[in-house]
Amino acid sequence: MRNISDVIESYLKQIIDQSNQNAIEIKRSEIADHFQCVPSQINYVIKTRFTVEKGYIVESKRGGGGYIRISRIEYQDEIKLINELVNMVQPKISQQGAIDIIERLLEDELITSREARIMASGISRDVLAVPIALRDEIRARILAAMLTSLKYKQ
Repeated sequence: MRNISDVIESYLKQIIDQSNQNAIEIKRSEIADHFQCVPSQINYVIKTRFTVEKGYIVESKRGGGGYIRISRIEYQDEIKLINELVNMVQPKISQQGAIDIIERLLEDELITSREARIMASGISRDVLAVPIALRDEIRARILAAMLTSLKYKQ
């Protein structure tokens, strides 16, 4: 069974997909009431599931009329997206950040699920068994090379 974070994420993504502008403005308390959870659960979902690596920009305004705006970053050109991702991973990236990028590529259908598994395996901390100070830099270099190879069809 899916947990509440998965349900909230799916709900918000569905609303974004139905939006004409690929963006939504929500009130944290209203979403929390809808799902009968604490507002901090909504914060957690937004902070972990709607990141730049996953293709989202989150803005918030505090106060009585406050809101949280979640926008899906759209690219018309796959090459521009890949170039942006290559720049994003340099000079180092965490394993979770790299996984988020791989999941985004999969969601945008730029890679297959098999390719995603291969990429994730190649950048895992189990494979990169080097001191932590070097691991994120090596991971970034490997991921950048993988991303660059996606720009060329064959």
